[in-house]
Amino acid sequence: MGGISCDVCVIGAGFTGLSTALHLARKGFKVIVLEAHRVGFGASGRNGGQVGSGWNQDQQKLEKQLGHDAAHRLWEMAQAAKKLTRNLAIQFAPDAGYNPGVAEACFNDRDTINSHAKADYLKKNYDYSEIECLDTGSLADVIKSQAYSGGTIDWGAGHLHPLRYAFGLAKAAEAEGAILYEASLVKEVKNGSSNLVVTDLGEVKAEYVVHATNGYHTNLNRNQAAHVMPINNFLVATEPLEDPREILTKNIAVADNRFVLNYYKLSEDNRLIFGGGESYGTKFPKDIFAKVRRPLTEIFPQLADVNLTHAWGGTLGITTTRLPLFARVGKQQLAAAGYSGHGVAMASFAGQVLAETIAGNASQFDLLSDLPHPAFPGGQTFRSPIMTLAMTWFSLRDRLGI
Repeated sequence: MGGISCDVCVIGAGFTGLSTALHLARKGFKVIVLEAHRVGFGASGRNGGQVGSGWNQDQQKLEKQLGHDAAHRLWEMAQAAKKLTRNLAIQFAPDAGYNPGVAEACFNDRDTINSHAKADYLKKNYDYSEIECLDTGSLADVIKSQAYSGGTIDWGAGHLHPLRYAFGLAKAAEAEGAILYEASLVKEVKNGSSNLVVTDLGEVKAEYVVHATNGYHTNLNRNQAAHVMPINNFLVATEPLEDPREILTKNIAVADNRFVLNYYKLSEDNRLIFGGGESYGTKFPKDIFAKVRRPLTEIFPQLADVNLTHAWGGTLGITTTRLPLFARVGKQQLAAAGYSGHGVAMASFAGQVLAETIAGNASQFDLLSDLPHPAFPGGQTFRSPIMTLAMTWFSLRDRLGI
């Protein structure tokens, strides 16, 4: 690489970094993307592919926390994020197979009633009528499990193949003139009249730097490190199923309403892609197959003997409020991270917001950067043990149904 210069250096080639690079290159900026591993290596290429509505907070809570006007503006942004993601996928990653439909499956009548009430609230107060409410029988017609009491299907949400989507964004960004360097670990970012991004292979001089590392932020900027914690999710793929309609009768993605949630969909070759289990920090369990098989067979006991052919995990980022972090973290340095499970749409949208901010329109960035983000208790040393204790407690609540 040697010593090179650009207008904007983007650190990280996941959805945030690739979307930022694409939108900036379209505006005529000279953009360099540095990725420590490969395009889509992190959670961007290894997630459930769900393009969900809203944020990881329901709108009524946001209204109480932030006020009516701010909550409505956030909803409009979330709607724009879904539309952007769908359009990018259709235009640049048709093989990612974007399809509508994400179900929320509830384990008891109380939660089903609450889920339906949220759908009614969105219809009455946000003019959002894309959610279909299902009782026990109608949900069981779609999801062939006896574990659920009812739920909803959000037909305004969708799902796709995440790694293919990342590859599509990368190719599109390169076609617009962005330059991507894989296997280029950033060691340090030095502030100055121009920022200097240091790697083992050379240095990049850039007017702007975008930190698009999410759960892989290490110590590049302390603001993000204090407010975004890495968390790991794990997935398995079954062998191709003889009759996938014995599991799902519609081409939708599903997420249940547990704190440590399960999520799943069928692949194009009729495998069940099932995600379940979490851990905090950076280490993965020794046996992902065993960790995920337990919740899989709880939901679908008819798959107790199915062969699991693939297992993987991805490191994402969460915040204490489950709202994403948008921040200025140095001179001409911006960061977006902590999407807390809503990263497919929100990270794609974040790239557009970061690009507009660098181009001179920071209105959306300023609203997002004002979202509350208390630091995690315990600092970087003790926050993982504290969160592990909390996760254990909420997992127990899930099992007890309280």
